[in-house]
Amino acid sequence: MSGALALIVAGPVAGQDGQQSAANVLTIPDDVVILGPTDTTRRPTAVVNGTIITGTDVDQRTALLIAASEQGPPPPAELQRLRLTVLRTLIDETLQIQEAEALEVEVTPDEIDGAFERLASERFNRTVPAMNAWLTEVGSSPQSLRRQIEGELSWNRLLRRNVAPFVNVSASEVNDMVQRLEAQRGTTEYRLAEIFLRSTPETHETVRANAQRIFDQLRQESSFTEMARRFSQASTAARGGDLGWVTLERLQNPQLAAVAQEMTPGQMVGPVEIAGGFEILFLIDRRQVGMADPRDSLLSLKQIAIDFPAGTTAEAARTRATAFQQAVQQIRGCGEADAAAAHLGAQVVDNDQVRIRDLPEPLQPLMLQLSVGESTPPFGSLEEGVRALVLCGRDEPEATGMPDTARVMATLQDDRIEKRAQRYLRDLRRDAVIEYN
Repeated sequence: MSGALALIVAGPVAGQDGQQSAANVLTIPDDVVILGPTDTTRRPTAVVNGTIITGTDVDQRTALLIAASEQGPPPPAELQRLRLTVLRTLIDETLQIQEAEALEVEVTPDEIDGAFERLASERFNRTVPAMNAWLTEVGSSPQSLRRQIEGELSWNRLLRRNVAPFVNVSASEVNDMVQRLEAQRGTTEYRLAEIFLRSTPETHETVRANAQRIFDQLRQESSFTEMARRFSQASTAARGGDLGWVTLERLQNPQLAAVAQEMTPGQMVGPVEIAGGFEILFLIDRRQVGMADPRDSLLSLKQIAIDFPAGTTAEAARTRATAFQQAVQQIRGCGEADAAAAHLGAQVVDNDQVRIRDLPEPLQPLMLQLSVGESTPPFGSLEEGVRALVLCGRDEPEATGMPDTARVMATLQDDRIEKRAQRYLRDLRRDAVIEYN
């Protein structure tokens, strides 16, 4: 089922993993001659089975998406595409609410209020009055967000009542899945996110330039998740580009598989040209199925740190940092750390519950290679001071067990519910009467 209240305002779009040309089915001739008017501009207002979606509705939801992404307003052409995506989302949302009402699936105002309050507190760290004021300030409205909440609650409740009870997963299917997982033990899986931009021979260079511009923006610390929601034309856009955990074989694209295999967690690569368009890939993480991840080791550390008083010159800081480095290199085990720190006039902080994966990315490979009693090279800056970590102990992680039958069954059920939900929504779209203004 859809992730509740995630502020995902990206409409359903076809991904590159499901591109089958309409000509394969509809026998469309190559030399198409357009007989009617060619002005196909879509205005961002509509009437859905009698329910009006106004330009204000689109404006407010678009403003909410832009404000939540913290990326600032996009250029005019991209803003127009974003507004059309929002319109598609509002149409689907309206169909979902209408279907829930027709089947007497009720979501009460109190439930919407409670969800609004939780979202304001957990996602935006605001009280309800502050949230209302902020929404108005950014050009949205509390009513727009409440409408989104109502749509998600209504649809999820409808699926739980009218779809989930009729989804069955047999014991043999669960056993087959468990056996496949056991066969994959030790196989490397990749947690990838993507931004896919579709191209044709005519738009090839324009799309390539656009993909490069997006990549450059991402390198300037823009959020990959928000950029994927805004620009990606893959079916994963609504999930912020997240492909989930996949093996190289499941990527079903030799070019992407070769790229992913060489990536390290936190790395981004692109644009990669593939059949039908361009991909930007981000490797969130990687793991071996059923095996312990060394980055889950719990460390016992001593941090030794010195600060530079205000007014310290760069030359004086370098001199002291050099002395600090030499002293740290002489430490032989944590038993000497406190005395060495006292000699340097440094502070010592102990922590025996540090997981390697929770440390900053540049430190993780260093900590994986350290033996107990060794220290990292100093790191820091003139503003933040200089510090080093001494490894006092390491608790290796236990091997992760394979999923039990209950978890496998729940996963299979969720997948089937999601597929049926997609078909359900497609049927609602097909039967709807939608007038564009």
